[in-house]
Amino acid sequence: MGGLHRSHLAFRHLLMRLRPLLAMVLAFCLTFAAAPSSVSAEFVKGPERGNAQFGGVVNTGQAGECPTLPAGSSGSLSADGAFKALCLQPTEISVKLAANKRQQAKFVPAKIISPRFNSSIDQVYGDLSGGKFTAKGGIDFSLITILAPNGEEFPLVFSVKEMVASGGKSIAPGEKFTGTTATPSYRSGDFLDPKSRAKDTGVDYAQGLIALGGDDEELAKENIKKDLGGNGQITLSIDAVSGDEFSGTFVAVQPSDNDLGSKEPADVKLSGNFYGRKA
Repeated sequence: MGGLHRSHLAFRHLLMRLRPLLAMVLAFCLTFAAAPSSVSAEFVKGPERGNAQFGGVVNTGQAGECPTLPAGSSGSLSADGAFKALCLQPTEISVKLAANKRQQAKFVPAKIISPRFNSSIDQVYGDLSGGKFTAKGGIDFSLITILAPNGEEFPLVFSVKEMVASGGKSIAPGEKFTGTTATPSYRSGDFLDPKSRAKDTGVDYAQGLIALGGDDEELAKENIKKDLGGNGQITLSIDAVSGDEFSGTFVAVQPSDNDLGSKEPADVKLSGNFYGRKA
């Protein structure tokens, strides 16, 4: 009888230990039982998702592609008013490097190693007053990491934030709009990086105990976190105009990540296709 009693107690103890797991399994099963057996195409494509093109794009790899206009579309639009749905899709990226200290740095082809279809900028809107593209908002930046031929990785923020690009009085094939952009820091001041620097969270240096006196500039760069942005240049070249739509190519030169002030950024050149519409 004593053995049976001990077995009963052991079983109850095991049951008590497994109770949280059993509750989780039961909740999981109930979730699937309550879920609909199928999702209609009308729901996926309908207004509930806020995007009628969702059903035709999901799982196709086309989400990062900008729309295009047929070659030879030679309309013209006034460079005044407002624009919307501006999309920029990088197709080629290069980074400015020097082979050695005695050679002048030049742009060399690089490879995107972050998710390639997450590199586009989309749905940017703004003003066209005075023949200038002035960006006001939208999905106006994208985080990209590229790999240089020498094996070095360069994170960067591809950005059209605060873009002001001036050109002619019309949006027509052959016109170019050139200006500047603002590039935010790849990481914010709240980011607790692998070196444990965190400007806004109270961690001041990577090492536990360190004498911060003296004039060691390199040591100061590694330990003092700086939330630094940068500036870039961009040129939009109009190739086609049809109705209220326009498309073309762009070239942008922007700085790479500066590792929160601890290293000098490299110039990165991005080129590709863009598309937009008059609002």
